[in-house]
Amino acid sequence: MNATASIALANSDTSVATAAGVSRVLVPWLDPHTVPREDLAAYIQHLEHACAVEPRSADLRTCLGMAYAMNYEVDKSMESLEAAVSLNPGSFWAQLKYGELNYRLRILNRAEEETLKALPLAASRWQLSIARKQLQDIRALKQTCVRNVEWTKSLGGPALILSAMLVVIFAAMMWR
Repeated sequence: MNATASIALANSDTSVATAAGVSRVLVPWLDPHTVPREDLAAYIQHLEHACAVEPRSADLRTCLGMAYAMNYEVDKSMESLEAAVSLNPGSFWAQLKYGELNYRLRILNRAEEETLKALPLAASRWQLSIARKQLQDIRALKQTCVRNVEWTKSLGGPALILSAMLVVIFAAMMWR
């Protein structure tokens, strides 16, 4: 585990490993509303370079996924967090942030599954409380205002009926 990258998830003044050694950077997600877009773009470039140098670092990929999410790049964020979880299935932060991204995208069933996976990975009471709070928020949202629709049924039948209706309407309009 990259110790300097794991510190990046908890401290405001953090170190991120690069090829040239360790450089000091400010973690933007501690107060995301005050981060200028240019600084965020530079931070993302820095993390992309660090991930290229250390491609097996789940912690760096987690940080990159969080930065992408702040920059509203959902696909890249999802890809980065999925890579972090697959690189290190025992990483609490990777698992928790992957669950959080699903929660923010309102994929609540998946968010609950991923957050439940983070619970046993918690190394401290603080981490456990964060995961429990996220799980509580997910479950409250599931019960109150969001309907979870899972696509388990085929749409072939309705598509055929719609096609047949369109053919009938087209034929009726042609005979007029």
